[in-house]
Amino acid sequence: MTPAQLSRTVLCAVRRAVDDGELNVTVPERVVVGEPGPGGCGDFATAVALRLAPSAGQPARRVAEVLRARLVGTEGIRDVVVTGPGFLNISLDARVDPVAALVREIREKGARYGHGDALAGQVVTLLVPYEVRAEAVADVVVRLIRAQGGRAVVEHEHEPAGRQGDDPATVGHAGSISPLSARRAADHDPLTGPPSHPTPLRPRPAPQDPSPLGRDAARWALLHPAPHDRPRISAEHLVQREGNPLFRVRYAHARVRSLSRNASRLGFAAEPGPLGTEAGAGLLTPLADHPRILAAAATHRAPDRLARHLVTVADAVLPLLPSVLPVGEEKPSAAHRARLALAEAAGQVLAGGLSLLGIDAPEHL
Repeated sequence: MTPAQLSRTVLCAVRRAVDDGELNVTVPERVVVGEPGPGGCGDFATAVALRLAPSAGQPARRVAEVLRARLVGTEGIRDVVVTGPGFLNISLDARVDPVAALVREIREKGARYGHGDALAGQVVTLLVPYEVRAEAVADVVVRLIRAQGGRAVVEHEHEPAGRQGDDPATVGHAGSISPLSARRAADHDPLTGPPSHPTPLRPRPAPQDPSPLGRDAARWALLHPAPHDRPRISAEHLVQREGNPLFRVRYAHARVRSLSRNASRLGFAAEPGPLGTEAGAGLLTPLADHPRILAAAATHRAPDRLARHLVTVADAVLPLLPSVLPVGEEKPSAAHRARLALAEAAGQVLAGGLSLLGIDAPEHL
C-alpha cells in the first residue's frame, strides 16, 4: 500500500464514520500520512483525529478509536495503534505487494477507477456565460461531479447577440451530456434534492475560436490551463512532439496499447506482481493519487487539475515502456507480465481521464 493509497483508505474511514453518524464533521479533502513521530510505532502515522476533534466535539483519542475500528482488518493493514493525544499509527501487511494491489484495483474498476462518492447526494448549480471556454469547462465539470456521485445543474447567464460554443468540435462529443440536458435531468431528482444556489463558473475567455484546431486539441487548449490563465489557441497543440503535453498523454496511451498487442503476439499477457526492477516505481504515486485528483477536480470545478495529472501519469509511464517486452532471445518472465500490467493500468487511467475531458484516447498514433 502506497502512502497515497493509505491516505485514501483513512479518508474512506472518516467518510464511513460520518455516514454512520459516529462523527459529525466535514470530510476533509485529503488526509496526510507520514513517518511515526517520537513515541509512535508502525509504518505510517496520521494526526487526522486531532484535526477533526474540535469540529467533532469529542476528544481526539475518541475520534481516533472510531477511525481505528474502521481501519483494522482493511486489506493491506496489519494493525492500528492509537498513541499520545490521538495519533493513529498504522502497520502495513508486508505480505501485500503494493504494486500488485494497486494494479489489481485499477484493473477491477476499469474506467470507473477514481470514481467515488465525495459529492454523493449533492446537486451543484453552475452559472455559466455563453462563451466557448466556459461551455467546455461546464461540460467536463458535469461529468466530474457525476463521477463523484453528485448531479450538476447548468444555468446560463444571458442570451448573447451571437453565441459561441455550439460547435461540437470544441465543446461536445457523441454520447456526452450537454449542460442544458444535465439541467433538465437534475431539476426534480428525488434522490439528490433541489439544486444549490448558483455558483459562477467563469474561466478566462478564449481569445479566439478554437474550432480550427479540431475537437481534441481545441478541448485540451481550453481545459488544460488554470481558470485564471488565458488559453493559447495555436497550432502548438497539434505538434506531434514531446513538447506538446497533449501529444505526450495520447502517445503514452497509444504506446501502452501497442505493447499489449505485441505481448499478445509473443504469447503472454499482463499479470500483476513484482516488477523485478526499479522501472515504474515513480508511476505508483500518480496512479494511487488518481482518485484524490478526480475528487478535487469535481469539488473545485477544476478540469485543469485532471488535465495536468494526466500529463504527470504519462511522463511517469513512458520510462517504463522500453522494459515491458522481452528483448532478443529473452523469454517472457513474471516481471515482464507485471510491467505490462502496470503499464496497462496507467493506460486505463489515461483513457478514463481523457474520456472525462471529452478527448479521444487513440489506439494508434
